[in-house]
Formats: sequence, structure tokens, C-alpha cells
Amino acid sequence: MTLRLVLVSDTHVPHRARDLPAQVWAAVESADVVLHAGDWVTAELLDQFERRSQRLIGVYGNNDGPELRRRLPEKVAVTLEGVQFAMVHETGPARGRSERAESHYPDADVLVFGHSHIPWDTTTPRGLRLLNPGSPTDRRRQPVCTYMTAVVDGGLVQQVELVEVRKD
Repeated sequence: MTLRLVLVSDTHVPHRARDLPAQVWAAVESADVVLHAGDWVTAELLDQFERRSQRLIGVYGNNDGPELRRRLPEKVAVTLEGVQFAMVHETGPARGRSERAESHYPDADVLVFGHSHIPWDTTTPRGLRLLNPGSPTDRRRQPVCTYMTAVVDGGLVQQVELVEVRKD
């Protein structure tokens, strides 16, 4: 079975935006699985994601308070169509990230993370795919706000795409 994924992190609603852009909500609603790598900021946003997603997998981030930490784990591991995903908000500095990720997530095929707001798509020497979708609401020093889409099919992650959030 083919799964369409949306990867998002660092939404920071309502601190960086009143709501997610309509483009992002449309992607969330059409995905088979949504992975959110933390920094939701409010439980109300988590509630919206739960209502609007077919399947939601999330973790809390450093900007998420007690209610979100009660409802979400710090880390998660899940198998989707034969691909082992791990997700956490923070992975530390870019320098040494591959080595730390391989050490901390030895069974994962893909590690989804956030925190930096810097999109990231690399593969470690042992083959662990590292994906950071950036932020759909707070680009910081990046040229645009972003999220990612991907397809899981036949035990492989395919068609990973960094999607620019259009200004409406």
C-alpha cells in the first residue's frame, strides 16, 4: 500500500502565525499520515491536527508546555509500510548530527526532526535518512517557510519533496 506523508515541524501557532496557511492544512487533510516534529505551542493546534489528519504522529518540542508534554512523547518510533521512522524535536548541532543520529536511532530507516527551522535532507553513512521539514510559519534565516511531503511504497521512502509555503 502506498502512503502519502506530510512532515511538518515548528508550527509555533499562535506565536508566529495565527493559524497555519491554507496550503498546509490542505496538505495535512489529503495525507495518509502526518508527522509533526514538535513546537506546536498550544494544545488547541494539536486538537486541530487530530481532527484534520487521517493519522497523526507527533512529539513535543522545547516550546511545548505541560499539556502538550502530557499528550505527546518526546520521541516516537513507528513502522509505516515496512519503513522504520523515528521522530524527535531536537538533534543538537548540525556538526556531528549524522553520528549522533546513527548512535541514538540504530533501528531507524528515517529520522524526522525539527527545532532549527532549517530544512535538512541527508543520508548518513549507514543509510539513515535525516529529514527536517523546516517551518511553515517561521522561516527565520531561510528564504521561505517550508514543509515536506513524501511517499512510502514497497518498503521505500520515495518522492521526498521540500514544499515552499506560498504567500497568499
